[in-house]
Amino acid sequence: MEDMTDLIVLTDEEGNEVEVEIVTRLEIEDVEYFIVSPVDEEEEEPVFTALKVVYDEEGNEFFETVDDDVEIAMIEEAYSVIFDDDGLN
Repeated sequence: MEDMTDLIVLTDEEGNEVEVEIVTRLEIEDVEYFIVSPVDEEEEEPVFTALKVVYDEEGNEFFETVDDDVEIAMIEEAYSVIFDDDGLN
């Protein structure tokens, strides 16, 4: 069986590149979100981050970290409904 893992490289606020696996994509209220997990994390439990797809004035797409508690709860609920899981960590 072929490995179908989608990997992307993100740049953090300090300019460091981080390779992440795209766990899933969600669309909630016409907003697109990606749930990602760092590839090289040495944590016992997987670490998940929710990223919102946003656009600049020229229409270029980029990711923004979701920090709003209400928005995070909405994403966790959608994730748990789809995957019958406990949500994001």
